[in-house]
Amino acid sequence: MAELEVLDVKVRDTFGKRRVRRLRAAGFVPVNLYGHGKDPMSLQVAVKEIHRLIRHGHHIVKLAGDADGDAMVKEVQWDVWGKEILHVDFARIDANEKIQVVVPVVLKGDAPGLREGGVVDQLIHEVEVECPAVNTPDAVIIRIGGLKLNEAILASQVALPQDVVLMIPADTMMVHCHEKIEEVEATAAAEGAEPEVITRKKEESTEEEK
Repeated sequence: MAELEVLDVKVRDTFGKRRVRRLRAAGFVPVNLYGHGKDPMSLQVAVKEIHRLIRHGHHIVKLAGDADGDAMVKEVQWDVWGKEILHVDFARIDANEKIQVVVPVVLKGDAPGLREGGVVDQLIHEVEVECPAVNTPDAVIIRIGGLKLNEAILASQVALPQDVVLMIPADTMMVHCHEKIEEVEATAAAEGAEPEVITRKKEESTEEEK
């Protein structure tokens, strides 16, 4: 994991729906911090900073300002349109403790199967991993440079950073390169056409015999 992002937080003394709405209008997001046997804290963070954090997929941050230490994003509450962040919960962590966190899955490279007329289908777009907090990856990278037509990459075949474990079965299919659906349907239709004609001829022959 790269060096932790620093997030500046301030103690929040604004509560109640109306006051919290004013807080958001002023460019801040209400935040709760808890865990590790310490008293919970009500904090606030600049909205542009929390959006930047979420947008870049940072799960672990180093707090500065009115709170310190490392913390993990536990829950993000969005508005009904999924555009504005309304509230965030952070949990205190120790850099060396093992945590479970959901990270995005990103494909890298060009699959040879594409040149063979295939389509690359990414079946898993995010996955839960377990790892020491200090080794939390921003994403799980799957390299598809060797993926040929009608081949797949399973969870057990994904190269992971040190001490990072996927929390899904080893035989889970992550990526699959297959023929285009329309081509498969056309082939199936062509293969099914001949027997259908033969059957019809049989029926016609039976009618004539009658």
